[in-house]
Amino acid sequence: MKIAIPKERREHEKRVAATPDTIKKLIGLGFSVIVETGAGLKSQITDEQYSEAGATIAADAKSVYENADIVFKVGRPLLKGEGDIDEMSLIKEGSILIAILDPLKTPDHIKAYADKNISAFAMEFMPRISRAQSMDVLSSQSNLAGFISVIDAAHEYGRAIPMMMTAAGTIAPAKIMVMGVGVAGLQAIATAKRLGAVVSATDVRAAAKEQVESLGGKFVMVETDESGETEAGYAKEMSDDYKKRQAELIAETLKKQDIAITTALIPGRPAPVLITDEMVASMKSGSVIVDLAVEAGGNCTLSKPGEIVITDNGVIIIGHLNVASRLATDASALYSKNLLNFITPLVDPETKKLNIDWQDEIITGTLLTKDKAIVHERLKGGN
Repeated sequence: MKIAIPKERREHEKRVAATPDTIKKLIGLGFSVIVETGAGLKSQITDEQYSEAGATIAADAKSVYENADIVFKVGRPLLKGEGDIDEMSLIKEGSILIAILDPLKTPDHIKAYADKNISAFAMEFMPRISRAQSMDVLSSQSNLAGFISVIDAAHEYGRAIPMMMTAAGTIAPAKIMVMGVGVAGLQAIATAKRLGAVVSATDVRAAAKEQVESLGGKFVMVETDESGETEAGYAKEMSDDYKKRQAELIAETLKKQDIAITTALIPGRPAPVLITDEMVASMKSGSVIVDLAVEAGGNCTLSKPGEIVITDNGVIIIGHLNVASRLATDASALYSKNLLNFITPLVDPETKKLNIDWQDEIITGTLLTKDKAIVHERLKGGN
């Protein structure tokens, strides 16, 4: 069976869905792999490296998609009118598409997959179970986003991060607050601590307290009997009373911070507002906010997608898009390994053919469309 690795064509996307290392392993599983020329250049991978790993190099998009049984992508394929080419028209009917598909926001794409009889798997819907950890693209990419958020903040912050004791005087360490203690938040805490900052963090999930403190941070949380965690382990939306008390606590804490990094996301919903205009106005001139949720509406009311905003009182608000892609080489390496780990159990080791258990929890959790129908419960009105 042939796996296609096309060039990513969406704006701000530098990642690629395979590396020479994963291609060698895919070939070992019995696949042939075809890579579109230039697909890995933004991730510092050349056509020659892919060729040496055993892949065939295709001259253009049509050639890479032609006769491909499986398509590995980072982002969803372009529909007609979305870009320079109509990728959906090139994908073979009855093939398999595996990518980050953003299904809750793109019903037109979901319909296109079903109409073309494509079995489409959304990697961001991966169930949070132990045997799927190595396939979890949200975790692998959020980990890098959390790291680079601190580096981006330090770049814009006009002072040193760690305490420095010199003959000319002592420089106090920067105070960094991380809002949302998922994978990105935990990595942001760890990175900020490594740089020598005084770190605090907040989250709606009480279970995050132990994780924050294990990394040397101080946990700040509203006392409540509400559970802030879904059965799947994600943060969930809280009551209006909780939000009000949380806002009051955050407002007081933010006044004392030099850097705030917000990471709070609720799957399928707009990002919760954590930092209001009034909170920004209370912060010191030169303070920095990094809004990692800017693409989902933002945790800060003043952040703007793709921009660095400087407010009237001198607060710098960073709203970079596709943050993981800013570390494209490492992000591609981790993402491509997630895809490899997903496809490997689906291959019969003796026949070297796909043998998919359509009732497996990992399959039902990620499969959006099959046999010209939309099959995922969340897309059919389920939870």
